[in-house]
Amino acid sequence: MSDHDDWNAKTIAEFRANKGKVGGYFEGAPLVLLHHRGRKSGAEHVTPVMYLADDTDPDTVYVFASKAGAPTNPGWYYNLRDAGSGAVEIGEEHYPVTVTEPLGADRDRIYAEQVSRYPGFGDYEVKTEGVRTIPVLALHRRRD
Repeated sequence: MSDHDDWNAKTIAEFRANKGKVGGYFEGAPLVLLHHRGRKSGAEHVTPVMYLADDTDPDTVYVFASKAGAPTNPGWYYNLRDAGSGAVEIGEEHYPVTVTEPLGADRDRIYAEQVSRYPGFGDYEVKTEGVRTIPVLALHRRRD
């Protein structure tokens, strides 16, 4: 198990043991566990990331494929985008979602709101400038 996988496993275990709350790097931040299937491997994955709740739609949250400002997008972004669906754990809830990708001015508005709340996301944007635009995905609760 890589250090990254070990860190994710510990974060996931802490999240589940504490009703969605964790300490360390994510302490006090809104955290979601993304459930997604590898588009190449078919393997099931769970990835902890920060989210932003939509101000007007309680059934929508946004996640940011920042990868801490790395030059490439994280695998979970492609898995969710390409599948168009997945599942999330937020707090003690676990539910299926559909996935859309806000673009242009919508993406910029959502990302700017995340930066205003968590300035580290602005640092990630600086690191990726001229390399890639950090994608935003909208996750919409499915009620079927």
